[in-house]
Amino acid sequence: MSQPNADSLLACQVRALLMQAPASALPMTYQQVASTLGLTPPRTIARVAQALERLMEEDVAAGRPMIAALVISRRGENLPASGFFEKAVALGRFPHDPAQHSIRYAEEREQALRAR
Repeated sequence: MSQPNADSLLACQVRALLMQAPASALPMTYQQVASTLGLTPPRTIARVAQALERLMEEDVAAGRPMIAALVISRRGENLPASGFFEKAVALGRFPHDPAQHSIRYAEEREQALRAR
């Protein structure tokens, strides 16, 4: 299990990466984030996901768009993994109805891009 300071450092690194990346490079996949930050197994994607959840908590608490919306799964339809949506609902940022998640995600992603 990683240390709290290491978790905090990784979250800061992920935020910095997403803030500094050219708009043309966004959204990034979880794997691209892990590779760019030089993370090595085990649990590289899980560590990125944990860092993104921490950023979601920080952003919602501060009333900012969730920068985590700029990271997507390489599977599927250019959407984040299910954990993003579960966390967004838990934080009160997204509606409970999954049928509304894609539309709400597109709005959140655009807000995050503009707020960088």
